Amino acid sequence: MLQRVIDQRRRDLGGFEVGRVLPYGPHKMVGPFIFFDHIGPANFAPGLEKSADVRPHPHIGLSTVTYLFEGEITHRDSVGSHEDIHPGEVNWMTAGSGITHSERFEKIREVGGPLHGIQSWVALPGRDEETAPAFAHYGHVELPTVDEGGVWGRLIAGEAFGVRSPVTTHSPLFYAHCALQDRARVEMPQGYSERAAYVASGSVEADGRRFSAGQMLVFDKGGNATLTSVGPAIVMLLGGEPVGERFIEWNFVSSSQERLEQAKADWRAGRMKLPYMDDKEFIPLPPGPPPPAPPAS
Repeated sequence: MLQRVIDQRRRDLGGFEVGRVLPYGPHKMVGPFIFFDHIGPANFAPGLEKSADVRPHPHIGLSTVTYLFEGEITHRDSVGSHEDIHPGEVNWMTAGSGITHSERFEKIREVGGPLHGIQSWVALPGRDEETAPAFAHYGHVELPTVDEGGVWGRLIAGEAFGVRSPVTTHSPLFYAHCALQDRARVEMPQGYSERAAYVASGSVEADGRRFSAGQMLVFDKGGNATLTSVGPAIVMLLGGEPVGERFIEWNFVSSSQERLEQAKADWRAGRMKLPYMDDKEFIPLPPGPPPPAPPAS
């Protein structure tokens, strides 16, 4: 049964838009997934302004997961990685104790073209929050796929549909890209405490209701949950086991508010190494909320 429906909120990142889904007020996380942005869809002419690039910025306490349907993004980070991500591939960057990276649109700037994908953050469990930062790239041929009954699926991470992804994760989860033909049915994976489906394009039916692109359906624990497409549709299935309460501020995630304050201080003071071959600029720490007003005398 459906527990909640979360509508994306559009955000302008200075050159293109994303649909922000998680975190969402009363429903901050789904399993370990604490952030979920729908990138685009957009189409650019050659000569995209450099201001559209995501300049170097820091993370702690999480893994970032970038997955594209269309387009190309160039990734550089402070552990020396330099990787172009293409549709169907996975960039899995584990921040742990601290990493910085940039995301640039160099190929799109040169020749133009579409950009459409998902970026999510996976909170690390307590034992791994301060693990050493690392980066892994997986080509589309490395990721298992299924194709049956009008449903094609690629398992990005975790275990579902009788297959297991080679992507290294730190806690039990599943994350899949499914393309559905008209009236195709896909069952949500079972065996996980928290589960959700995000409609990236098209429409689906669940629990007798119709949902369209930009909506995340959060399901109750256990039991059967089925999505039926209304015309062709693309959905992202995600979920897993909770890792406990997390604080999130700007690009930092932690089980400790004090650790967030330390990360902010480190970035403000320039104590975090910038990405390899991309250390000439960075995103400053945004101003925090104003301090509380003094009590009335």
